[in-house]
Amino acid sequence: MIQDGLKNSPRQNHLINALPVVEYERLLPLLELVPMPLGEVLYESGEKLRYAYFPTTCIVSLLYVMENGASAEIAVVGNEGVIGVALLMGGETMPNRAVVLSAGYAYRLREYPLLREFERIEGNHGGALLHILLRYIHVLITQMGQTVVCNRHHSIDQHLCRFLLMCLDRLPSYELNLTQELIAHMLGVRRESITEAASRLQMARLINYRRGHITVLDRLGLEEQVCECYQVVKKESDRLFPEISQVIPLRPRILTLGKPERHEA
Repeated sequence: MIQDGLKNSPRQNHLINALPVVEYERLLPLLELVPMPLGEVLYESGEKLRYAYFPTTCIVSLLYVMENGASAEIAVVGNEGVIGVALLMGGETMPNRAVVLSAGYAYRLREYPLLREFERIEGNHGGALLHILLRYIHVLITQMGQTVVCNRHHSIDQHLCRFLLMCLDRLPSYELNLTQELIAHMLGVRRESITEAASRLQMARLINYRRGHITVLDRLGLEEQVCECYQVVKKESDRLFPEISQVIPLRPRILTLGKPERHEA
């Protein structure tokens, strides 16, 4: 895999970075760098997808929204993945909402060039994108399945630990600006439950929480407190993508999160 030092590069996305050089160079002119503002809705439930998004420095939350407006997060996607798997599987739409949870950038690819590349088979390098994306879909399904199990069987404290660790895995930061209301919205629980869980984690000196600002003081401690669901997904991702190494950040970065808003083009 090629590592380059550009501030914004498609290689910052692990799936694109796993491509052979030949396929990467063929895709490069087709990839469009786009800003991903906080709260931008990439698609709503039932909307036809026109792009696949490969995040580099942002995090996108996949939410299922009920008829009464209640919602719960079913997966998060960062630089390890892609948004728009329905395009890859012929469905064209998804029954969930995709909203930017942490602002940054992504590279997007239009539907037709993606499908054309998906079907390409040329020599030893043909179809690499197909196999990489199918492996990622496997990981995403695993994450969604474990989220269901976690929500049903594990404590609020464990839910919160898993949420924080998943955010940390996708951005080089130990500091997060998170309101209790937002976390409750993402996890589908009462705000009071998050207040109590954050207080317990702070008393255990795992985090410092003040006015919506969370500093993770002991990541290993969070990993000891989190339920098995976090490790199940991580191990499956590591198994399917052994070429992708997790790098511990040298410098902190603040992750800013807020309520989703519909972005007008």
